[in-house]
Amino acid sequence: MVIELGESNFKNEITDFPGVAVVDFWAPWCGPCKMMGPVVDKISEKFTGKVKFAKINVDDNQNLSAQFKIMSIPSILFFKNGSVVHTHVGATNETDLENQVNQHLL
Repeated sequence: MVIELGESNFKNEITDFPGVAVVDFWAPWCGPCKMMGPVVDKISEKFTGKVKFAKINVDDNQNLSAQFKIMSIPSILFFKNGSVVHTHVGATNETDLENQVNQHLL
């Protein structure tokens, strides 16, 4: 399951989370972001109970986008214990995203 995040709940859900998380920075007008939506949803099901998956709309959360220096979308940030350990920019396929989760988070 993928949760929607914003500035009001990011700290609680990601920064203060004592685990691993994948956060997809996206926008509704972004074609590659629309392609990544189903990929992120499917991967989140594979890692249920192991990895938290979330999405942040960059248009609605410009302060978070600036904080993490999001210059291109989709940008997928991988967090361990509240800190970014890896960033992937651009669309990718299910196998590659799954491999990145395994390599950087598990």
